[in-house]
Amino acid sequence: MTLDNLQKNLEEVIRARGVPGAAVAVWDGGTLHEAAAGVLNLNTGVEATADSVYQVGSTTKVWTAALVMQLVEEGLVDLDAPVRTHVPGFVLADEEAAARVTVRHLLTHTPGFDGDIFLDTGRGDDCVDLYLAVLKDAKQITPPGATLSYCNAGFNVLGALVANLRGMVWEEALRKHLLTPLGCTHASLYPEEAVLFRASAGHVPAPDGSGAVVAGTWQLPRSSGPAGGVLGLAPRELVRFGRMILAGGVAEDGTRVLSEESVRAMLTPQVKVPDFPGLGGHWGLGFHLMGWGRGAFGHDGGTIGQTTEWWIAPERGVVFALNANGGDVPGLHEDLVHAIARDVAGLDVPRRPVPPAEPAPVDTAPYLGNFEGPLFSLEVADAGGHLDVTTVPGPLAAELGMTRDTVRYVPLSEHHFIAVDKFAGRHAVVGFEVENGRAVHLFNGRTLPRA
Repeated sequence: MTLDNLQKNLEEVIRARGVPGAAVAVWDGGTLHEAAAGVLNLNTGVEATADSVYQVGSTTKVWTAALVMQLVEEGLVDLDAPVRTHVPGFVLADEEAAARVTVRHLLTHTPGFDGDIFLDTGRGDDCVDLYLAVLKDAKQITPPGATLSYCNAGFNVLGALVANLRGMVWEEALRKHLLTPLGCTHASLYPEEAVLFRASAGHVPAPDGSGAVVAGTWQLPRSSGPAGGVLGLAPRELVRFGRMILAGGVAEDGTRVLSEESVRAMLTPQVKVPDFPGLGGHWGLGFHLMGWGRGAFGHDGGTIGQTTEWWIAPERGVVFALNANGGDVPGLHEDLVHAIARDVAGLDVPRRPVPPAEPAPVDTAPYLGNFEGPLFSLEVADAGGHLDVTTVPGPLAAELGMTRDTVRYVPLSEHHFIAVDKFAGRHAVVGFEVENGRAVHLFNGRTLPRA
């Protein structure tokens, strides 16, 4: 695939994959290539354009990490100091662990406490302080620094750190220290700013399975902004950020945004991602170092019905950003994103795992039981040498539309199982950490302890 037919390819792929609307931006060879297709909202029919604003979800985490690294450069933050040095109100259910968690632990998803805490603490400027108080009930799953478990809550704490040391709310710090120096013009931090642009709505599967419908909820709580709840960007703004990283911290107009040392630190492997099919690589400081060959790095993101794919291929100097608003996004990735990664950026993108044609049964005894997270629990039962995994939503997950559901998993590799049927365009994979013949944790991107 070449970028010469980017518009045509995008139009064909979103039609084939049932994606309401999408926009893509690619920096290659000193040129910005952009395309947009479909609609931003199936109810209104407003067309998607290259400068439309989409929620970028967890891609925001790298921006929050950059704000922290600026503070490190100024001598205001020590990555290996306890978080409480900078955020005195940081508490957890485990007091000893709370005193040990460092800034580096938060940046690398290794603080060890429950990470999926999305309690809405209001729209006021005190929302992050109120959120910090909620963490007093956050359970410790593993000791700080022991293992990687994706932790949204940790980045909200980093947002509080930035606010405390800058003397301004996280949103203002992001605008002053990143958006403005980078020259970003199509960015929103509040709903009242988003309506000034062509803003995308999220779309979710229709209850009857007939296609996509506009999601009833548009924005996550403001207190989750530093982790990915509020930032809206056009794809070209993500490319702008990526070009700054490629240039060693310098924006396109010559403004220094980060030091070269900070950029190197963010891209230095800190934690090995658990051996998990379809994931892999390492975590840097905020960045996912993808293990796609040739040193690619980036971060994806998702909110309710909106998704972002963003990566940088330094060897060829390619920066890629895609925003989409529903439908078969994994299929969109397979048909368009991965094709560009291979053909334009020269990356070796791993194929998504699929179930074996004739899965052999295994002894399931080590894996059976209940595994609990803050949003939902998973009940694992034997299914004749395979596994039936039932998702049991907690109150907040139910509020967000999650329902009780049982999925059949078959063996994929040692201690790893893959779903027989696709969900959201892909076969989900779960892995187990086994000690003394018994699973103590289930890993699906998060580490869930046995109940």
